[in-house]
Amino acid sequence: MEDFRGQRQESDQGGRKVFTEPGRVIVVDPGGQSFIRHNEEDRFRFGARDIQTQQVGGETRTIVIRPDGSQIITVVGRDGQLLRRIRRDHEGREIIIIDNSYRDPRDAGGFYVDLPPPVIRIPYDRYIVDADDASPDLIYDTMEAPPVDRIERRYSLDEIRYSPSVRQLMPSIDLNTITFETGSWEIPPDQAARLQVIAEGLNRAIARNPREVFLIEGHTDAVGNPVDNLSLSDRRAESAAELLTQQFGVPSENLTSQGYGSQYLKEQTDGPSRINRRVTIRRITPLLNGGVATLPPPPPGTAPPR
Repeated sequence: MEDFRGQRQESDQGGRKVFTEPGRVIVVDPGGQSFIRHNEEDRFRFGARDIQTQQVGGETRTIVIRPDGSQIITVVGRDGQLLRRIRRDHEGREIIIIDNSYRDPRDAGGFYVDLPPPVIRIPYDRYIVDADDASPDLIYDTMEAPPVDRIERRYSLDEIRYSPSVRQLMPSIDLNTITFETGSWEIPPDQAARLQVIAEGLNRAIARNPREVFLIEGHTDAVGNPVDNLSLSDRRAESAAELLTQQFGVPSENLTSQGYGSQYLKEQTDGPSRINRRVTIRRITPLLNGGVATLPPPPPGTAPPR
Protein backbone atom coordinates (compact mmCIF):
# COMPACT_ATOMS: atom_id res chain seq x y z
CA MET A 1 0.00 0.00 0.00
CA GLU A 2 2.92 2.37 0.58
CA ASP A 3 3.72 2.36 -3.14
CA PHE A 4 0.15 3.23 -4.10
CA ARG A 5 -0.08 5.83 -1.35
CA GLY A 6 3.05 7.48 -2.70
CA GLN A 7 1.50 7.74 -6.17
CA ARG A 8 -1.88 8.91 -4.91
CA GLN A 9 -3.05 12.36 -6.05
CA GLU A 10 -5.76 14.38 -4.28
CA SER A 11 -8.06 16.97 -5.85
CA ASP A 12 -11.25 18.81 -4.95
CA GLN A 13 -14.17 18.40 -7.35
CA GLY A 14 -17.37 20.18 -6.43
CA GLY A 15 -16.73 19.86 -2.71
CA ARG A 16 -15.76 16.20 -3.00
CA LYS A 17 -12.27 14.96 -2.33
CA VAL A 18 -11.09 12.73 -5.17
CA PHE A 19 -8.06 10.49 -4.72
CA THR A 20 -6.53 8.99 -7.86
CA GLU A 21 -4.01 6.15 -7.67
CA PRO A 22 -2.92 3.47 -10.15
CA GLY A 23 -6.04 1.54 -11.14
CA ARG A 24 -8.39 3.22 -8.64
CA VAL A 25 -10.41 6.40 -8.02
CA ILE A 26 -11.66 7.05 -4.48
CA VAL A 27 -14.32 9.70 -3.84
CA VAL A 28 -15.06 11.14 -0.39
CA ASP A 29 -18.25 13.23 -0.06
CA PRO A 30 -18.44 16.25 2.25
CA GLY A 31 -20.57 14.21 4.65
CA GLY A 32 -17.84 11.60 4.97
CA GLN A 33 -19.41 8.95 2.72
CA SER A 34 -16.85 7.38 0.41
CA PHE A 35 -16.68 4.90 -2.44
CA ILE A 36 -14.14 3.48 -4.85
CA ARG A 37 -14.19 2.72 -8.57
CA HIS A 38 -11.88 0.61 -10.67
CA ASN A 39 -11.75 -0.65 -14.24
CA GLU A 40 -12.54 -4.37 -14.38
CA GLU A 41 -11.48 -4.88 -17.99
CA ASP A 42 -8.05 -6.24 -17.07
CA ARG A 43 -9.68 -9.30 -15.51
CA PHE A 44 -11.16 -10.25 -18.88
CA ARG A 45 -7.79 -10.20 -20.62
CA PHE A 46 -6.64 -13.47 -19.06
CA GLY A 47 -6.16 -16.04 -21.84
CA ALA A 48 -7.39 -13.64 -24.56
CA ARG A 49 -6.51 -14.26 -28.20
CA ASP A 50 -6.94 -10.61 -29.17
CA ILE A 51 -8.21 -7.34 -27.71
CA GLN A 52 -9.81 -4.58 -29.78
CA THR A 53 -11.05 -1.10 -28.89
CA GLN A 54 -13.76 0.74 -30.82
CA GLN A 55 -15.17 4.24 -30.46
CA VAL A 56 -18.91 4.40 -31.22
CA GLY A 57 -20.30 7.88 -30.67
CA GLY A 58 -19.63 8.75 -27.05
CA GLU A 59 -19.09 5.11 -26.09
CA THR A 60 -15.87 3.12 -25.92
CA ARG A 61 -16.15 -0.61 -26.59
CA THR A 62 -13.41 -2.99 -25.52
CA ILE A 63 -13.73 -6.38 -27.20
CA VAL A 64 -11.84 -9.29 -25.69
CA ILE A 65 -11.67 -12.19 -28.14
CA ARG A 66 -11.10 -15.61 -26.60
CA PRO A 67 -9.45 -18.63 -28.22
CA ASP A 68 -12.84 -20.23 -28.98
CA GLY A 69 -13.95 -17.11 -30.89
CA SER A 70 -16.37 -15.87 -28.25
CA GLN A 71 -16.15 -12.22 -27.22
CA ILE A 72 -16.64 -10.19 -24.07
CA ILE A 73 -17.69 -6.65 -24.92
CA THR A 74 -17.40 -3.92 -22.31
CA VAL A 75 -19.14 -0.64 -23.14
CA VAL A 76 -18.25 2.48 -21.15
CA GLY A 77 -19.43 6.07 -21.40
CA ARG A 78 -17.46 9.28 -21.76
CA ASP A 79 -16.76 9.38 -18.03
CA GLY A 80 -15.45 5.82 -17.99
CA GLN A 81 -18.56 4.45 -16.28
CA LEU A 82 -19.61 0.94 -17.25
CA LEU A 83 -22.76 0.95 -19.38
CA ARG A 84 -23.07 -2.66 -20.58
CA ARG A 85 -21.27 -5.97 -20.44
CA ILE A 86 -22.08 -8.38 -23.28
CA ARG A 87 -21.04 -11.92 -24.16
CA ARG A 88 -21.10 -12.78 -27.87
CA ASP A 89 -20.61 -16.43 -28.76
CA HIS A 90 -18.67 -17.66 -31.79
CA GLU A 91 -21.90 -17.75 -33.82
CA GLY A 92 -22.66 -14.09 -33.10
CA ARG A 93 -25.43 -14.59 -30.53
CA GLU A 94 -25.32 -12.00 -27.77
CA ILE A 95 -26.25 -12.07 -24.09
CA ILE A 96 -26.39 -8.82 -22.12
CA ILE A 97 -25.00 -9.78 -18.75
CA ILE A 98 -25.04 -6.31 -17.17
CA ASP A 99 -27.01 -3.26 -18.30
CA ASN A 100 -25.77 -0.43 -16.10
CA SER A 101 -27.35 2.22 -18.32
CA TYR A 102 -30.85 1.42 -17.02
CA ARG A 103 -32.44 4.11 -14.85
CA ASP A 104 -35.78 3.49 -13.21
CA PRO A 105 -38.33 6.33 -13.68
CA ARG A 106 -38.73 6.40 -9.88
CA ASP A 107 -35.00 6.95 -9.38
CA ALA A 108 -34.48 10.27 -7.64
CA GLY A 109 -30.96 10.62 -8.97
CA GLY A 110 -27.60 9.40 -7.78
CA PHE A 111 -26.67 5.83 -6.93
CA TYR A 112 -27.57 5.62 -3.25
CA VAL A 113 -30.91 3.94 -2.49
CA ASP A 114 -32.30 3.86 1.05
CA LEU A 115 -34.69 0.97 1.68
CA PRO A 116 -36.20 -0.31 4.94
CA PRO A 117 -34.45 -3.38 6.37
CA PRO A 118 -35.62 -6.58 4.67
CA VAL A 119 -37.82 -9.03 6.54
CA ILE A 120 -35.64 -12.12 6.99
CA ARG A 121 -37.77 -15.26 6.89
CA ILE A 122 -34.97 -17.79 6.68
CA PRO A 123 -32.56 -18.91 9.42
CA TYR A 124 -29.81 -16.34 9.89
CA ASP A 125 -27.10 -18.89 9.14
CA ARG A 126 -28.77 -19.39 5.75
CA TYR A 127 -28.87 -15.62 5.18
CA ILE A 128 -25.17 -15.07 5.93
CA VAL A 129 -23.41 -18.37 5.28
CA ASP A 130 -19.93 -19.07 6.64
CA ALA A 131 -18.08 -20.93 3.91
CA ASP A 132 -15.86 -22.95 6.24
CA ASP A 133 -18.90 -24.53 7.94
CA ALA A 134 -21.06 -24.96 4.83
CA SER A 135 -21.57 -28.09 2.75
CA PRO A 136 -21.16 -27.88 -1.04
CA ASP A 137 -24.96 -28.24 -1.37
CA LEU A 138 -25.56 -25.27 0.96
CA ILE A 139 -23.01 -23.19 -0.97
CA TYR A 140 -24.80 -23.93 -4.22
CA ASP A 141 -28.26 -23.41 -2.72
CA THR A 142 -27.18 -19.97 -1.46
CA MET A 143 -25.92 -19.07 -4.93
CA GLU A 144 -29.32 -19.98 -6.32
CA ALA A 145 -31.37 -18.56 -3.44
CA PRO A 146 -34.09 -16.00 -4.18
CA PRO A 147 -34.24 -12.57 -2.53
CA VAL A 148 -35.28 -12.64 1.13
CA ASP A 149 -37.88 -9.91 0.58
CA ARG A 150 -39.77 -8.42 -2.32
CA ILE A 151 -37.84 -6.43 -4.91
CA GLU A 152 -39.78 -3.35 -5.96
CA ARG A 153 -37.88 -2.58 -9.18
CA ARG A 154 -34.72 -3.18 -11.17
CA TYR A 155 -31.54 -1.67 -9.81
CA SER A 156 -28.46 -0.58 -11.71
CA LEU A 157 -25.12 -2.14 -10.88
CA ASP A 158 -24.00 1.16 -9.36
CA GLU A 159 -27.09 1.31 -7.14
CA ILE A 160 -26.31 -2.22 -5.93
CA ARG A 161 -22.64 -1.45 -5.35
CA TYR A 162 -23.26 1.67 -3.29
CA SER A 163 -26.53 0.86 -1.46
CA PRO A 164 -26.19 -1.61 1.43
CA SER A 165 -29.97 -1.78 1.91
CA VAL A 166 -30.33 -3.05 -1.68
CA ARG A 167 -27.60 -5.69 -1.29
CA GLN A 168 -29.21 -6.90 1.95
CA LEU A 169 -32.10 -8.27 -0.10
CA MET A 170 -29.88 -11.17 -1.16
CA PRO A 171 -28.21 -13.87 0.98
CA SER A 172 -24.41 -13.86 1.07
CA ILE A 173 -21.49 -16.20 1.68
CA ASP A 174 -18.56 -15.10 3.85
CA LEU A 175 -15.46 -16.65 2.32
CA ASN A 176 -13.85 -17.09 5.70
CA THR A 177 -11.85 -20.00 4.32
CA ILE A 178 -9.45 -17.26 3.16
CA THR A 179 -8.18 -14.27 5.12
CA PHE A 180 -5.51 -11.69 4.46
CA GLU A 181 -2.42 -10.46 6.20
CA THR A 182 -2.46 -6.83 7.35
CA GLY A 183 -1.95 -4.50 4.39
CA SER A 184 -2.04 -7.37 1.87
CA TRP A 185 -4.44 -8.50 -0.84
CA GLU A 186 -2.51 -11.66 -1.77
CA ILE A 187 -4.23 -15.03 -1.35
CA PRO A 188 -1.64 -17.63 -0.25
CA PRO A 189 -1.59 -20.85 -2.33
CA ASP A 190 -2.67 -23.00 0.61
CA GLN A 191 -5.78 -20.82 1.05
CA ALA A 192 -6.50 -20.58 -2.68
CA ALA A 193 -7.29 -24.30 -2.82
CA ARG A 194 -10.09 -23.71 -0.32
CA LEU A 195 -12.01 -21.76 -2.95
CA GLN A 196 -12.65 -24.87 -5.03
CA VAL A 197 -16.08 -25.54 -3.51
CA ILE A 198 -17.04 -21.90 -4.08
CA ALA A 199 -15.84 -22.07 -7.68
CA GLU A 200 -17.76 -25.28 -8.32
CA GLY A 201 -20.93 -23.66 -7.01
CA LEU A 202 -20.40 -20.60 -9.19
CA ASN A 203 -19.69 -22.64 -12.32
CA ARG A 204 -22.76 -24.79 -11.70
CA ALA A 205 -25.00 -21.74 -11.24
CA ILE A 206 -23.60 -19.98 -14.32
CA ALA A 207 -24.00 -23.13 -16.44
CA ARG A 208 -27.66 -23.18 -15.45
CA ASN A 209 -28.11 -19.47 -16.20
CA PRO A 210 -25.37 -17.76 -18.26
CA ARG A 211 -26.73 -14.34 -17.20
CA GLU A 212 -25.98 -14.84 -13.52
CA VAL A 213 -23.93 -12.07 -11.88
CA PHE A 214 -22.11 -12.41 -8.56
CA LEU A 215 -20.69 -9.54 -6.56
CA ILE A 216 -17.45 -10.17 -4.68
CA GLU A 217 -17.08 -7.72 -1.79
CA GLY A 218 -13.77 -6.91 -0.12
CA HIS A 219 -13.38 -5.83 3.50
CA THR A 220 -10.67 -4.68 5.90
CA ASP A 221 -10.39 -4.34 9.64
CA ALA A 222 -10.63 -0.90 11.28
CA VAL A 223 -6.88 -0.32 11.47
CA GLY A 224 -5.52 2.36 9.12
CA ASN A 225 -7.03 5.34 7.34
CA PRO A 226 -10.31 5.04 5.37
CA VAL A 227 -8.76 5.83 1.97
CA ASP A 228 -6.09 3.15 2.33
CA ASN A 229 -8.70 0.66 3.53
CA LEU A 230 -10.98 1.30 0.57
CA SER A 231 -8.10 0.72 -1.84
CA LEU A 232 -6.96 -2.38 0.03
CA SER A 233 -10.43 -3.92 0.26
CA ASP A 234 -11.10 -3.30 -3.44
CA ARG A 235 -7.87 -5.06 -4.36
CA ARG A 236 -8.80 -7.99 -2.12
CA ALA A 237 -12.12 -8.40 -3.91
CA GLU A 238 -10.43 -8.21 -7.31
CA SER A 239 -7.76 -10.69 -6.21
CA ALA A 240 -10.43 -13.23 -5.28
CA ALA A 241 -12.24 -12.69 -8.59
CA GLU A 242 -9.01 -13.15 -10.56
CA LEU A 243 -8.16 -16.34 -8.71
CA LEU A 244 -11.63 -17.82 -9.27
CA THR A 245 -11.21 -17.28 -13.01
CA GLN A 246 -7.55 -18.13 -13.51
CA GLN A 247 -7.36 -21.18 -11.26
CA PHE A 248 -10.92 -22.54 -11.36
CA GLY A 249 -12.33 -21.35 -14.68
CA VAL A 250 -15.20 -19.20 -13.38
CA PRO A 251 -16.21 -16.90 -16.28
CA SER A 252 -14.79 -13.47 -15.45
CA GLU A 253 -17.72 -11.63 -17.03
CA ASN A 254 -20.16 -13.15 -14.54
CA LEU A 255 -18.22 -11.66 -11.63
CA THR A 256 -17.93 -8.08 -10.45
CA SER A 257 -16.02 -6.81 -7.45
CA GLN A 258 -16.22 -3.92 -5.02
CA GLY A 259 -14.32 -2.83 -1.91
CA TYR A 260 -15.99 -1.43 1.20
CA GLY A 261 -13.04 -0.80 3.50
CA SER A 262 -13.95 -1.14 7.18
CA GLN A 263 -17.60 -0.12 6.79
CA TYR A 264 -19.02 -3.60 7.53
CA LEU A 265 -17.05 -5.17 10.35
CA LYS A 266 -17.95 -8.73 11.24
CA GLU A 267 -16.05 -8.49 14.52
CA GLN A 268 -16.78 -5.19 16.27
CA THR A 269 -13.28 -4.07 17.19
CA ASP A 270 -11.07 -1.11 16.33
CA GLY A 271 -7.96 -3.30 16.49
CA PRO A 272 -6.42 -5.79 14.08
CA SER A 273 -8.84 -8.57 13.14
CA ARG A 274 -8.22 -11.43 10.72
CA ILE A 275 -11.98 -12.11 10.75
CA ASN A 276 -12.64 -8.67 9.30
CA ARG A 277 -9.99 -8.99 6.58
CA ARG A 278 -12.19 -11.06 4.32
CA VAL A 279 -14.22 -11.26 1.12
CA THR A 280 -17.92 -11.96 0.71
CA ILE A 281 -19.87 -13.13 -2.33
CA ARG A 282 -23.54 -12.71 -3.18
CA ARG A 283 -25.73 -13.34 -6.19
CA ILE A 284 -27.12 -10.02 -7.51
CA THR A 285 -28.93 -11.18 -10.66
CA PRO A 286 -32.44 -10.67 -9.19
CA LEU A 287 -31.48 -7.12 -8.18
CA LEU A 288 -30.33 -6.35 -11.72
CA ASN A 289 -33.45 -7.77 -13.36
CA GLY A 290 -36.07 -6.93 -10.74
CA GLY A 291 -36.78 -10.54 -9.73
CA VAL A 292 -39.43 -11.22 -7.12
CA ALA A 293 -38.76 -13.14 -3.93
CA THR A 294 -40.42 -16.46 -3.34
CA LEU A 295 -42.03 -15.86 0.03
CA PRO A 296 -43.70 -18.41 2.33
CA PRO A 297 -47.41 -17.89 3.03
CA PRO A 298 -48.21 -15.76 6.10
CA PRO A 299 -49.38 -17.47 9.30
CA PRO A 300 -53.19 -17.84 9.54
CA GLY A 301 -54.95 -14.68 10.61
CA THR A 302 -52.14 -12.28 9.70
CA ALA A 303 -51.85 -9.75 6.93
CA PRO A 304 -49.76 -10.81 3.93
CA PRO A 305 -46.22 -9.44 3.74
CA ARG A 306 -45.79 -6.18 1.90
